[in-house]
Formats: sequence, C-alpha cells, structure tokens
Amino acid sequence: MTALTLRNPRGEDVPVTEFSATEAKNSFGRVLDAASSQGMVAITKRDRTTAVVLSLDAYQALLGAQARPLDTLSHEFDALLQRMQTPASRDAMMDAFDADPAELGQAAVAAAKTARASSRHS
Repeated sequence: MTALTLRNPRGEDVPVTEFSATEAKNSFGRVLDAASSQGMVAITKRDRTTAVVLSLDAYQALLGAQARPLDTLSHEFDALLQRMQTPASRDAMMDAFDADPAELGQAAVAAAKTARASSRHS
C-alpha cells in the first residue's frame, strides 16, 4: 500500500492510497476500509493505476456534481428560449414561414455575406 496523487475536478492534487491488484485481491477488506475512511483508493496493475474504488459518499458526490452542470445548462437554455420569445422574434419567424423560396434564398445569401465579412474583421 503506497500513496498516489490524483487531480480532482477543481484542479487540486489529492493524495490517494494505492493498492496493487494483488494486494486488493488478497486484502479486499483493507481496500474497503481505506475507501470508506478516505473516500477513494487507487488500484494498480503493473505500476499503472487501472481502477479507483470509491466510498458511497464519494460516489454520490460525483453523481451530484455531474447533475449540477446539466441543470445549469437547462436553466440557461430556458432563459435563452424565453429571451427569444419576444414579439419581434415571433414576427420575424412568421415572416420567414410566409416567405417564398426566392426570398429565403436571398436572405440566406445576405446572411452568409454578413457572416463572411464579420469573420474577416475578427
């Protein structure tokens, strides 16, 4: 059993107890005790970390951290969609639906020219 340093999602180096695969197989109770008390342990095979055993608390924290960015993105999308629901936006969308193919083509060409010109200036 040795110590290894891993980087957590916040970019901080965290010391982690390391067990060889053989030690983990022969002393799994020690691995569980270490994971439970320290949050996680690393398992190595041929001097390379190949697995991590997490405590239930560490696992649940990991799942919670995963859900938060998705919730944040959902809220940002909802806010963006709400901002797009202005009368002017609705009118522009109705104009687009009412336009004939030639008008849509002209609008697409004009938008492409504008985008190309702005990309040259940036």
